[in-house]
Amino acid sequence: MQPLLGLRTAFYAAADLPATRDWYARALGIPPYFDQPFYVGFSVGGYELGLVPDAPVNVGGVAWGVADIKAAHAWFLSLGAVEVEAPHDVGGDIQFSSVRDPFGNVLGLLQNPHFDAAATR
Repeated sequence: MQPLLGLRTAFYAAADLPATRDWYARALGIPPYFDQPFYVGFSVGGYELGLVPDAPVNVGGVAWGVADIKAAHAWFLSLGAVEVEAPHDVGGDIQFSSVRDPFGNVLGLLQNPHFDAAATR
């Protein structure tokens, strides 16, 4: 039996749900597909980024795939995120960085050419 089907949703704290929703809509370049006072959901590359008013702040543990780590990192910083880890090689041509959004949540950014190649097969 395989109990896990794969990653579906990453939850982020949104004490000020409208402000958090608006920031992520701008950062992602898409509107949410679900927008209610208790939850806002964005569909991001087949996964969901969910904003929850009563959730604890996400301090790490989720990394979002990006095509260009430096450009993605710079984009989030230009929108008011704060650098946690600058883009760096973690081995095997894999690049990682992280930023803290204006609401305290950490977004991991991962450029992994091995994963991208495997995903297209």
